[in-house]
Amino acid sequence: MPNAKKKDDSGEVIRYADMLAAMGTESRLRIMQLLLASHPDGLVVGDIGSELDIPSSTLSHHLEKLKNEDLVRVRREGTFLWCSANTEALQQLVGFLYAECCTRNKAVEPKTIICCK
Repeated sequence: MPNAKKKDDSGEVIRYADMLAAMGTESRLRIMQLLLASHPDGLVVGDIGSELDIPSSTLSHHLEKLKNEDLVRVRREGTFLWCSANTEALQQLVGFLYAECCTRNKAVEPKTIICCK
């Protein structure tokens, strides 16, 4: 029955691989760090670009990639677009990464994982 488990979690693996790929550039990883630092309010798109020195068109492309993988949420307030990190999705991703290492083979002891409150 090992193949049943593999098939059951293949969609989950694909989802998390896509999330990691979306964060797989220096600019997008810096965007995620900045949005996490400004959590829960987030930042106006222009402020993200200014802070990270990313041109508007390039920033728009990066934010779209992150938004497509549900890593970033965007809300409109008047003429401003506010972006915030989707911390729930990030928690699921980190939980997925640590699930095997903390249960099956104890590669990382659960008590050594630092959690933020």
